[in-house]
Amino acid sequence: MMRAMRVLGIDCGGEYTGFGVVEQGSAPELLCVEFGAIKLSPRDPLPLRLRCIFQTLSAVIERHAPECVAIEGVFYALNAKSAIKLGQVRGVAMLVAACHELPVVEYAPLSVKSAVTGFGRAEKHQVQAMVMRLLRLDEPPTPFDASDALAVAICHLHTSATLRAQGAAGS
Repeated sequence: MMRAMRVLGIDCGGEYTGFGVVEQGSAPELLCVEFGAIKLSPRDPLPLRLRCIFQTLSAVIERHAPECVAIEGVFYALNAKSAIKLGQVRGVAMLVAACHELPVVEYAPLSVKSAVTGFGRAEKHQVQAMVMRLLRLDEPPTPFDASDALAVAICHLHTSATLRAQGAAGS
């Protein structure tokens, strides 16, 4: 019998950082525990924005005790300044996980979209619609950063289940 696994998915961004906690038990159904997005004000100094991300994600981890953190990897940035800021946000997300002694796994955006929609080049609204369907939500999770974070968590749960099944088949 498979034991429940709870994952915190994070979609890092300079303006919004999405988060989503998803659990999968012995049944194949997925359960949405919590989701949201951390809205960052561009008027605040960067250290204050990073602190806000750290504190909010720490509180989510303390509330829900996930077993691991899944983060969407970077695939491109519009410019060097954006890439550096995104890297800082990702670093804070990884630091939060490390401070809570949680492993971090990263998934390429194409892998996340493929795991959730079956198509690696799916549009944001398609990912959002599939996340809503997979988690049996009454409404689409908003903003897109939150639905993307839920998608990252779902991707990890699907990947973990596949690896466990392959391990069991190889035994």
